Amino acid sequence: MGNPYVLVVDDHSATVDLIRSALEILGMEVGTAGNGAEGIVAIHKRRPDVIILDVMMPVMDGFQTLQVLHESKEHRDIPIIMLTGRSDDVDIAYGWRWGVTSYLTKPFSVDHLVALVQRVLEGAAHVGADEADPV
Repeated sequence: MGNPYVLVVDDHSATVDLIRSALEILGMEVGTAGNGAEGIVAIHKRRPDVIILDVMMPVMDGFQTLQVLHESKEHRDIPIIMLTGRSDDVDIAYGWRWGVTSYLTKPFSVDHLVALVQRVLEGAAHVGADEADPV
């Protein structure tokens, strides 16, 4: 198995660059998409090991993207970390409802995000999709 492949779906280029740099230092491959529609296309081209997904984006937002992925038997088991400024309980509950693996709010610590990605990658090797849902 090669290096882990992480897809970052976010329309804020500075955030994407920061995340890409932090993950590439650890030997991970990083793909990017500027909105959910681009993210769906990217996922069909190459299946990521983890998706980092923003909520507020043009064309297709993160919640719409999450719903499309959750409804796809082929892609519903890909771990998704929501990374967003949307921190209301309703938004967080919506993310959990559609199967996110973790929910991290902006502003965020890059070290925390990197540790979370590593933990998700380690867990993905040991936990089935049904067992990964929060209790």
